[in-house]
Amino acid sequence: MNDRPLDLDLVQAFVHVAELSSFTRAAEALGGTQAGVSLKLRKLEERLGRVLLERTPRLVRLTADGADFLERARRLLVADREARQWDRAPPQRLRLGISDHTTGDTLPDLLRRLDAVSPDIVFDVRMGLSRRLLDAYDSGELDVVVVRREGDRRDAEVLRRDTYGWFASPHWRRKGKDLPLALLAAPCGLRALATRALDEAGIGWRETFTGGSVSSVAAAAAAGLAIAPMAVHLAPIETGDIGPRLGLPPLPPAEVILVARAGEPAQRRALRELVAFLKAGS
Repeated sequence: MNDRPLDLDLVQAFVHVAELSSFTRAAEALGGTQAGVSLKLRKLEERLGRVLLERTPRLVRLTADGADFLERARRLLVADREARQWDRAPPQRLRLGISDHTTGDTLPDLLRRLDAVSPDIVFDVRMGLSRRLLDAYDSGELDVVVVRREGDRRDAEVLRRDTYGWFASPHWRRKGKDLPLALLAAPCGLRALATRALDEAGIGWRETFTGGSVSSVAAAAAAGLAIAPMAVHLAPIETGDIGPRLGLPPLPPAEVILVARAGEPAQRRALRELVAFLKAGS
């Protein structure tokens, strides 16, 4: 058995690939290349004498040994960070605005990733509607925003393209002529788009539930209260897209964009991690 200490760069590369399920996304988060990350993984596997990942053209997943090593690897990186940071300057802040339409229940995983790679940053997170977050960014209140594209922004980076549908519980039954809808309050862009599409198609509707978050709108759909226009990746698993069955107008896809002015190295590192995480969800 080789008792030499592990190279933490190799361990960090493994954790990123394992958590993002992608060599490409891991390379983006680490600011390197896919080939470089792959080489680090091979070196780590040779060092441990174990295969940590299964690699196919379409899939990267942990082996049994990889799953066993992942938690150890995380603890090792935390211990290294704590050993190096007992006398650091006060942490920087990153003011981050996130549209509910872009993250949904993946937000805890995103925050865990950001904290893991940028423990020296205090994250000031504001959730809200895309238009309001962009206004806050333009007024200097936020450093980074991740929103659903509404209008044209030349300073935006496209992260992914989300598809949308009309989601309802399988137990939902139509009562009356007008469609019962679960919507976010105005001025939500998706609300305006969905209701306009129904109006143009001559389909009557009524607002049955108004939510303050996408998760509350999703809960109303899952409970069978109403139909909710939602991004496919955010819809509850117990709901289905009933738009085609009811002849509802298709909802156009929308781009998830990032607008940022993070300048310090620690902020840029967190930004790379944010971009990699959100692209991995595409």
